[in-house]
Amino acid sequence: MTERRFNLIKTDFEQHEKRTFPRFPFCYLTFKPEESARAHEIKDISLTGMQLGTNADSNAYSEGQVLSGIVHWLGQELHMHGKVMWSTKGRVGVEFTKRQELTQSLQKFLSLERTVKALKPLHRVDYGAELPAKLKYWLRADGPAELFVWQHQDGELSQFQILLFDIFVEWKDGLGLKTGRIMSKRNVDTPLLDEDEIVFRVDEGIDDNKLQRARSLVSLFSEDLLQTSAKEFLLMKLY
Repeated sequence: MTERRFNLIKTDFEQHEKRTFPRFPFCYLTFKPEESARAHEIKDISLTGMQLGTNADSNAYSEGQVLSGIVHWLGQELHMHGKVMWSTKGRVGVEFTKRQELTQSLQKFLSLERTVKALKPLHRVDYGAELPAKLKYWLRADGPAELFVWQHQDGELSQFQILLFDIFVEWKDGLGLKTGRIMSKRNVDTPLLDEDEIVFRVDEGIDDNKLQRARSLVSLFSEDLLQTSAKEFLLMKLY
C-alpha cells in the first residue's frame, strides 16, 4: 500500500487532520446489551463513552435511546449504563451515565497495566492480510490503545502514532511532535486491506499531559512487545 499524504482540514476555530491505518479484523472488547443475544464490538472507549460497531446495513439504535449492558474484556466484565448520542450505519456513539462509582470502576477496568497486557504485536501475526511495506511495528489492545511505528527505506524509524483512548500523539522525522484528540473513526474498505480513517483535532502547541500519558504507556512495554532500542527511541522523542 502506498504511503498516504496527510489531509489537512482547516476551520475558523480549530484544525483537524486525518490519518488512515490498517485495521485488525478481530476485537475481544465487546458490549452486550441487556435482553439481547448479540454482542457488539467496541471500536473506541474512554471514561466518558464508547463507540460500537453494528450491522452496517441498518441503524441499530436511535439517538437518545438508553442502553444498559455488560462490557467484556480480558475475562472480566463491567455493567454499563449510557445514552445513544448518535447513530449511523455501522457505528453508534454512547455517552456513559455520569456516576462517580462508574468512573472509578472504568479507571480500574481500563488501567494502563491491563491495557499493556492486552497489547498484541500484530507485526508478527499472520492473519491473512499484507501489512503496509513501511510499517515496522504495530501494537494493538482492542479498543483502548494502538501504536504504529514506520520506517524509511533504509530501515531508520520515520514516524510513529500512539492512540490511547481519545488521545493522539504523533512524531514524524523532520516535523517533530504533534498531539490532539481523536474525534471520529470509520471503516475504509479497500480491495486489499481493511483500514480505519481517524480524524483528530490538533492541539495548539504540544499538550504535555498527552505526552505524559503516552510515555507512561510506552514505559510499560516489554521486550516481547517492542525491541528495547525502539522503545528507547520512542521515549526519547516523547520528551
